[in-house]
Amino acid sequence: MPPSPARSNSWLAPERADALNLHMDPFLAAAIAEAEAGLAEGGIPIGSVLVHQGQIIGRGHNRRVQRGSAILHGEMDALENAGRQPAHMYRESVLYTTLSPCAMCSGAILLYGIPCVIIGENQTFLGEEALLHSRGVELEILQDARCIELMREFIRTRPALWNEDIGE
Repeated sequence: MPPSPARSNSWLAPERADALNLHMDPFLAAAIAEAEAGLAEGGIPIGSVLVHQGQIIGRGHNRRVQRGSAILHGEMDALENAGRQPAHMYRESVLYTTLSPCAMCSGAILLYGIPCVIIGENQTFLGEEALLHSRGVELEILQDARCIELMREFIRTRPALWNEDIGE
């Protein structure tokens, strides 16, 4: 579906966007809190929460540095912390993430059939949004000021670590 005229930065159906606006702020705030926790631990400030029926069932942040992991991006950590769930739970969930999902995280979103992703920002990094959209995932890009500030400052002060995280 093409972007809505009222939401030029969104690939989310207008009626779905209006329903989600009631719940977006607390979940985005939780994802931002995760990103800030990751930064405080010496890691990369990207956070995510998985929401099912208005409840957070998994939260996480990028822990590649903290755990010496190759795969613990924020979205992957949130999925891991949600634990093993029945397939229908993922298909009924919304993933909130502070940054546009990379190829690995987008693959997990597709694998588990998560139908909707709310993205804090995509100015500092544009992930696989086109792929997600092409596979029917509804996206809303918020361009949240705090998400942008966290990543801009991190990239400015730790460019080598950022490049490692995105595989450059």
